[in-house]
Amino acid sequence: QVQLVEAGGGWEQPGNPLRLSCAASGFAVGDWVVGWFRQAPGKEREGVGFISDCVGCTRYSSSVKGRFIVSADNARNTVYLEMGSLKPEDTAIYYCAAAQVVYPAGWFSGPEGRLFDEYEYEYWGQGTQVTVSS
Repeated sequence: QVQLVEAGGGWEQPGNPLRLSCAASGFAVGDWVVGWFRQAPGKEREGVGFISDCVGCTRYSSSVKGRFIVSADNARNTVYLEMGSLKPEDTAIYYCAAAQVVYPAGWFSGPEGRLFDEYEYEYWGQGTQVTVSS
């Protein structure tokens, strides 16, 4: 049974960092595509960062590129989202999601439509709230 459990959310001041974790079970995080999505109040859910265990297999949305880093610890079967230089507009519920993909590298080459499409992800965590304010 596939499970994803997020942790690490909370309140943080603008400019400070925060790290989220996504502990996976039922599959190996390196074998599939794992993504971080977020949903702010009144807004649609958006993808922010994605990873798989292949060369060049990380990707970010333009809104977080250069500030957020996605990484994976295969031994712990956990994916992390390191959020740096937080802004108030980063306030949202953050979700970890996983897609069972035979050839993950294919999602990271060429058009990125599948990576950022929430409907491509079969499994979701419960979400963790991140609030950025002074």
